[in-house]
Amino acid sequence: MSSPAPDSAPEDEDRPLLAHLLELRTRLMHSAGVVLVLFLIAYPFREPIYSALAGPLMAVLPEGATMIATQVATPFLIPLKVALVGAFFASVPYLLYQLWSFVAPGLYRHEKQLVWPLLISSIILFYAGMAFAYFVVFPLIFEFFAAATPAGVSMMTDIGEYLSFIMTLFFAFGASFEVPIATILLVRSGATTRQALAAKRPYVIVGAFTVGMLLTPPDVISQVLLAVPVWLLFELGIFFSRWFTPPAPEVSDDASDDR
Repeated sequence: MSSPAPDSAPEDEDRPLLAHLLELRTRLMHSAGVVLVLFLIAYPFREPIYSALAGPLMAVLPEGATMIATQVATPFLIPLKVALVGAFFASVPYLLYQLWSFVAPGLYRHEKQLVWPLLISSIILFYAGMAFAYFVVFPLIFEFFAAATPAGVSMMTDIGEYLSFIMTLFFAFGASFEVPIATILLVRSGATTRQALAAKRPYVIVGAFTVGMLLTPPDVISQVLLAVPVWLLFELGIFFSRWFTPPAPEVSDDASDDR
């Protein structure tokens, strides 16, 4: 019976749980340190960052309308939050690198060849999701909200609520655009097949709209604008997973003799 190659087992197969927890703590501390450094760099640029984030809403506000601060500490806290948001999103490549580095030792050697392509793809897709939200979703939903404002009501949005609103959408779209990576990993790991995923397409569509309902604010436009890309990215993942199908298991010599 043929034996597996000596390098076919994961490197950390025999590592104790404590070693994994210590490594996880170290990587989390490094990630927090990078976010802190980027926060200190971004803080002097908090006003340009805020202007960029507020741009989609300010573009649809009536002439003379402004955003407001309804809490006493909001004018002080919002610049800090803006700088922290900018630091976090700027550190996404490093955070994803730490995530993949933590997972990599548990992979087989032939699977580690996929780490860098998947890492780069994950970064690109996350930022693509954010860009889609900023350039496509924000203008549509804010224009809809502005047009739906009743007569006699001034649209004056609180800056804290606005920042929380767009943060939710940034996270939702950035994470949802990782669907092709998740699909490829499921196929590559052997957990499922392309044919099985394709057969579950109706459930995925329903799930995409459910996720859109849960992750986005309670408006139909943003829900649809999240659900449809998730479905299309799922289809994209199925298409590309044909090149990531795991190799067929080798037939043992004993099994061949028994035939």
